[in-house]
Amino acid sequence: MLVKFTISLTMAALALSAQPGEPAPAQPSLSMNDPNLKAKLPAPLQGVGIEQKLDQQVSLSLIFRDEAGNPVPLSKFFHGKPVLLAPVYYRCPMLCTQILNGVASALKAVSFDPGRDFEVVAFSFDPKDTPELAASKKQAYVRRYGRANTVNGWHFLTGDEANIRALTEELGFHYRYDAATDQFAHASGIMLLTPEGRLSRYFYGVDYSPRDLRLGLVEASANKIGTLVDEALLFCFHYDPATGKYGAIAIDLLRVAGAGFALIGGAFLLVAWRRDWRAGRQDLRRAG
Repeated sequence: MLVKFTISLTMAALALSAQPGEPAPAQPSLSMNDPNLKAKLPAPLQGVGIEQKLDQQVSLSLIFRDEAGNPVPLSKFFHGKPVLLAPVYYRCPMLCTQILNGVASALKAVSFDPGRDFEVVAFSFDPKDTPELAASKKQAYVRRYGRANTVNGWHFLTGDEANIRALTEELGFHYRYDAATDQFAHASGIMLLTPEGRLSRYFYGVDYSPRDLRLGLVEASANKIGTLVDEALLFCFHYDPATGKYGAIAIDLLRVAGAGFALIGGAFLLVAWRRDWRAGRQDLRRAG
């Protein structure tokens, strides 16, 4: 029975590591910045993509404008809490709206509150966007999010070319302007930053896992938010930069299985030793 239990536990750990929706073992991957891929891309998309710069310090002295048009340094939004940063542009006809929709939808399923536990900062990389557009976007997404007393945790910024370029370079966010359409070619993704302004996690696409966002926020906060359950999940789920997701790592699960096996084996040996000890004492009594 003990051998069967150990085998079953080990097989369960391996199966969990390959569940649908979780990252598979590391495979060679391509990004839009991969030189082997660039030649295959149309000219407007060459050089467009997201280059992860984990642990990079963002310059918090960069100046943007808030929804009221007031100049504010990025440092205003970094005050002891992690920051969710979304590079978008407000005139975008489709993709940026999907990014912000994905953020609002995922955060609805996360119990942490913007303004209390973390900050949401969207910034436009289009210097033509205005504070009026930013204010309109903020109103729409605060309404979409729909959680009371969180309006002060949502921020929509605009800026000039120099500050935008400086920030996007530090983020590894590469985009191109197409004058013919007056639009930008860009990738889709968001970033989590520590309270000190260091890049902690990247998430790709427009549909973000609430579990991944929650775990990312806990890690970015250096475990200052979250629960014991989050700490347990972080033991078994690790961030994979290649996929931008948290995945179960088989080795951790096997460690748990190994620890369980050691405890069960130790208990079995203790019972067997006590049985032999009692039997020896009974034999001595009979002999005496």
